[in-house]
Amino acid sequence: MAKLAVLGGKKVFDDSWPLWPVYTKEDEEALLEVLHSRNWGGYPSPNERASAFAKSFAKTHDADYGICASNGTVTLEVALRAAGIEFGDEVIVTPYTWIATAGAPVMVNAVPVFADITPDTYCLDPKQAEAMITERTRAIIPVHLACSMADLDAFVDLAAKYDLVLIEDCAHMHGGKWKNKGVGSYGHLGSFSFQSSKLMTAGEGGIILTSDDELHQRCQSLVNCGRKEPGYDGFDGKLFSGNYRITEWQAAILQVRLKYLESERQLREKNAGHLTTLLEDIEGIRPLVRDHRVTHLGCYQYVFRYDEKSFSGLSRDRFVQALEAEGIPCEGDFYEPVYKSSLFPVSAKSFPAIEERYGQVISPESVQCPVAEKAAYHEAVWLHHPLLMAGSDKVEKIAEAIVKVKDNVHELL
Repeated sequence: MAKLAVLGGKKVFDDSWPLWPVYTKEDEEALLEVLHSRNWGGYPSPNERASAFAKSFAKTHDADYGICASNGTVTLEVALRAAGIEFGDEVIVTPYTWIATAGAPVMVNAVPVFADITPDTYCLDPKQAEAMITERTRAIIPVHLACSMADLDAFVDLAAKYDLVLIEDCAHMHGGKWKNKGVGSYGHLGSFSFQSSKLMTAGEGGIILTSDDELHQRCQSLVNCGRKEPGYDGFDGKLFSGNYRITEWQAAILQVRLKYLESERQLREKNAGHLTTLLEDIEGIRPLVRDHRVTHLGCYQYVFRYDEKSFSGLSRDRFVQALEAEGIPCEGDFYEPVYKSSLFPVSAKSFPAIEERYGQVISPESVQCPVAEKAAYHEAVWLHHPLLMAGSDKVEKIAEAIVKVKDNVHELL
């Protein structure tokens, strides 16, 4: 009789994992306050709760200003526009991320240029990024991915050396700190998402951080239909834009959630460290490497690298299937390289700025990032962050399930 659950055996873990998102009575009361106030909307912008939350979140991450917006895709686009990125400008991005990182340059008529990732962190490789710089390069967007941070020292130096705008994509790293300074405060601008799966969520929403007053003012104006209001009317010229405001409902929830961010972050970091210690002893399983300069880890998802050879040639996707059957929610194809995604049909017909570099379409044949492709299709295994909010005994079941699959891999071959 088979031992593996995917073939009918008994599960390693037959209990429940923590639910996400979480909420308390305090969240309910905050929403009722908004209801009774009759001030629900984004306008005037920034509204009362949105303004208060933006200040608190910026302070938490060591930035001077926060600008709330409707989602974390918009925040990247607004950041690029505020920084003056225009038609034909090149923006270096990682391919191993959600499509918004590379899509934001496209949406402002700039050109995304893909540079490969490092094999030990899955974040944008500074050396590969530097190799892609041309006379048209104007900005660079490193992503703090899953449970890793991009090398901020290297990217700050790179931006200064080539006079580039540095925009940190922090959608996965709320509460994270590099050398005891918050992510999102190292770049000229930092972008965060509050989408439903994120470490802080109001269902949707986003925020831009900056310590540059003019960038702050331009972002506020761009979020608010291009208006120039007191507090963000001190820059030259006028901006054309749309309505990207956050609601007071979202801001109220986020202000409450911010109170719990650090305690939740500490729990995830503790369990992630415990899991890493357990996984390091399993041949063929390699956790992503944590840089010693990472002093506070956000850990949106826990990612480890799977070696097919050490599992007798069993594919990553079949391994994920077997691990899920043991009661461990996980994914292999959480991300694929953006340039291969069906959600990224970028053509010169709609976005003519790309034609000079890519021809008529950004296609899989037009970009080569072998490290990202290996991660996406053969190596990466993603564990969702609520697993790291369980007790240590439950976290240990993850390692136990992996060992079980490895010890009984012959059943799957």
